[in-house]
Formats: sequence, C-alpha cells, structure tokens
Amino acid sequence: MRERSSVGLGLALLSALTFATSGTFARPLVTGEWSAEAIVAARVGIAALVLAVPALLALRGRWAVLRRNAVTLVVFGLLGVALAQACFFNAVRYLPVGVALLLEYLGIILVVGWMWLVHGQRPRRLTVVGSVAALGGLVLVLDLTGAGRLDPVGVLWGLGAGIGLAGYFVIAGRADASLPSVVMASGGMAIGTLVLLLLGLVGALPLRAGTADVDFAGHRVSWLVPVAGLALIAAVVAYVAGIAGARLLGARLSSFVGLTEVMFAVLIAWLVLGELPSPVQLVGGALIVAGVTLVRIDELRTPEAETAAATPVEPALATEG
Repeated sequence: MRERSSVGLGLALLSALTFATSGTFARPLVTGEWSAEAIVAARVGIAALVLAVPALLALRGRWAVLRRNAVTLVVFGLLGVALAQACFFNAVRYLPVGVALLLEYLGIILVVGWMWLVHGQRPRRLTVVGSVAALGGLVLVLDLTGAGRLDPVGVLWGLGAGIGLAGYFVIAGRADASLPSVVMASGGMAIGTLVLLLLGLVGALPLRAGTADVDFAGHRVSWLVPVAGLALIAAVVAYVAGIAGARLLGARLSSFVGLTEVMFAVLIAWLVLGELPSPVQLVGGALIVAGVTLVRIDELRTPEAETAAATPVEPALATEG
C-alpha cells in the first residue's frame, strides 16, 4: 500500500510539473505570430489524437457510457478546456507566467462560492479563512500601488481562466464514475478543438499561426519545438500522469498535490524566461497558495456527522494550465 501511494505521489507531481510548463512553452508563440486560440487548438488537438487510442481501449465497446455523458463532455470541452486554456494563454500575453497561473488558480475559490450559492453547501470555517487569505493574496499579486502595475487586460484574462478552471473542477467532480478519465480528457480536448476551429472558420475567433522561428530559452528555434512541448509534455504526459496518479491516490489527495503546479510554473518561468514576480507579488502568491491549500485541507476533513447526501462534490483531477 505504501509503495502504491509513493508511485501515485510521483505521478501526481509529474503531472503538476508538466502542466506547469504550458505557459513557458506558449510564451514565444503568443508573443509572435500565433493567437492564443490557435495555440490552444494545436495543443489540445494533437493531445486528443494521441490519447484517442487509449481512450477507445478504455471504453472497450461501452458506447452507451459515451452517449449517456455526451452533454457532460461537450460542456467540459467548452468550459474546462477551450475557455480555461484560451483565457490563460491570452493572460500570458500580458502577464508573467506565474502571475497568470495564480489568477487562474483562484478558480478553486470560485468553486466554493458556486457550491454555496447553487447547491447550498455552506463553507466551513477553514474554507472561509482560506478564501479570505487567497483574496488578500490576489490584492498583493496585483500590486496596485507598486511601480510595476499589472496590465488590467491580462488580469481580466487571468480571471477568465479562473472561471474556466472552476468549471473544470465542478464538471469533473460531477462526472459519471463509469466514464473513464482518459475518455473524458481525450473527448473534452477533441470537442474543445472542434469548437475553436469552427469559430475560427466563421471568423468569430482569431486563429492565427505562423511558421517563423521563435525565441525560446535564449535560443532561436523552430515553432515546432514549443508546439510539440505543449502537446506532448504539457498535455499528453500531464493528463496521463494525472489520471494515473488520481487512481492511485484518490481524487482529493491528487488534486491537492496538483497545487504544486503554481510553484513549478514560477520556477520554470524564472529559469527559462527570466521572469520572477516582485517580492510583494511573491508574498501574495504565497498567500494564494496557502489559502487554496486550506480549502483543500478542509475538503479532506469529512466529519462523521455529515451524511453522504451532504458531502460536498469534489474535483476528480488535478488542474491544467
């Protein structure tokens, strides 16, 4: 059992690390000829194709499960994949990668509000404290009185990514248990790609892509390098490792470990792109991570007095950037 938990922890950390590379891989594309929507379509489209075979094997002819969850997959693809990633990559155009990811992770706090307002699941004291800490951290991250004030357009995109992330958690947490996670991941990414491509074809979204070389990690490289990194490392490896880790650790603990993505993203952006938040923003980021951690810890507490009907719905997988 201990060996199983150790393997699960390693896979969950690998998932968080690989998800954290998405902003760094996307930066040279989004600041060049590529639109954020085109980056998302390339990333999730390639990843969906790679995961299509294991998804079909996981179904093993149980097509009734797929039909029964068709609406869930469509909403997941629209909200948890297309919206979350498009907003995040647009945020990266205006903000440091670490700051954009911190804003996205506020989506976990939005889940608390959603479950309270819609489902009447009033948050407990530790969740309230964590939410207040995270919001206080947001104020410091925005650094409204500092010299390096953040671009408000980027902040709005980052908060939009938070809404998409909240949708990801809510939908994943309420998904049919008979629907394999790899099917949900591959199907959601395929639907997200299809929607983005259709909107691009009718001119509703800017799907711009180029073949010019880009600057990455201090070198001039082909555009294929960041695209391959986004699709194969930040999507395929991240999703597969996250799914395997969730099965070994359980939904709650694996999503809790996924919080390390924030720290990995800041470290990677610092090493590769030379981006490091200001001291005030680092303190704010620490408060956001601490606040979200308190919310997660509160989810791990299941009072005996609670009945199964009153137990809050929990997210099924760790996040994505």
